[in-house]
Amino acid sequence: MDVDIEILTPIVRRFLYIEDITLGGEREHYLARFRGRLLVDSAQAYDQLAALLKPYEITPLFRMDGEQHAVLLVSGVIRPQPSNGWVNLVLFLLTLASVIFAGALYAYDGPEPSSAGGLLLNILRSLPSGVPFAVSLLAILLAHEFGHYLAGRYHKTQVTLPYFIPFPLSPFGTMGAFIRLKEPPKNKRILLDIGIAGPLAGLVVAIPVLLYGLSLSKLDTITLHPGQAFTLEGNSLLYLAAKFLIFGQLLPAPASYGGVSPLLYWVRYFFTSQPLPLGGVDVLISPVAWAGWAGLLVTALNLIPAGQLDGGHVMYVLLGKRARQLWPAIMIALILLGFAWSGWWLWALLIFMLGRLYAEPLDQITPLDARRRAVAWLGILIFFLVFTPVPLVQAVAGGF
Repeated sequence: MDVDIEILTPIVRRFLYIEDITLGGEREHYLARFRGRLLVDSAQAYDQLAALLKPYEITPLFRMDGEQHAVLLVSGVIRPQPSNGWVNLVLFLLTLASVIFAGALYAYDGPEPSSAGGLLLNILRSLPSGVPFAVSLLAILLAHEFGHYLAGRYHKTQVTLPYFIPFPLSPFGTMGAFIRLKEPPKNKRILLDIGIAGPLAGLVVAIPVLLYGLSLSKLDTITLHPGQAFTLEGNSLLYLAAKFLIFGQLLPAPASYGGVSPLLYWVRYFFTSQPLPLGGVDVLISPVAWAGWAGLLVTALNLIPAGQLDGGHVMYVLLGKRARQLWPAIMIALILLGFAWSGWWLWALLIFMLGRLYAEPLDQITPLDARRRAVAWLGILIFFLVFTPVPLVQAVAGGF
């Protein structure tokens, strides 16, 4: 639709004291840019201006241009398309089956058949033992994803239902879930609310699940016999605190500190999981505790401060486009951590490809209020509390 600038200018002037006007085109990616000073609250101005321009098939963008407010008018109005809910349902059911299978595999304590087929048959017979793990983990993931979804619906931002990703051959039976924004968030406040709602809601479920699961667990001595192998879960600060709350000690408790101070030992072990505390005491976590631990890990991964991840949203609302400056430091940190756990190299690759793309709000003038700024910093604190430098260690007789 061709719209005369003389028609648009009076509409913009209702909300902006106009100091200059620049006409654009395809190269500039806008029809016109108005610079000046907003006359009313920016969030209120955006809502009203967008409603007035919608009949003209025009979307306004609010930007800062130095000390001035800039209103850019771009052609087109986003009209989100409906989703196919059957896809979400089928993926969830497949993930449910996959997670039950993973839980049964984790809980299996029967005889070791001579063939893989015999082992698979025994695990299938013991599928009911995977239900506690599946229910616990999916409760955490559902809380996380519906935290995003309900926050989006509250702010009238179109989002999809959660897409669960089944992965039966993984330790958890799933690669998690995600929702997709069907339209850009209106401003930083809404972006933060949608981004942080998932980790907070997931954590509200994960912590009780973890504590209850630990109460079902027991302590034992870490031994490794010839031909034996096992997986040792890594530690976050919150996980260490949860074990201390239930068992009254930092776990795994080594048989000795190897001639170094306890503080130096724990700092080294926290970031490297070395040396393996053979002969020491650790908790043999129940399937429910395993799900709770996985919930903390999922929260940490989502709060990595990059790109489209929840942590990327948090950093963007705090720093704006300066959040991109963190990308090199995040890449270096993940590459270095990869020498302790190779899985971080996969995450480094994903962030290398996607970590520089941020969800930019339509209105970038409206600032965070004090309460939301505090919530954003809370999200950063949570990241450091749940981040696990070495999530998993595969221990076998004679080495790793």
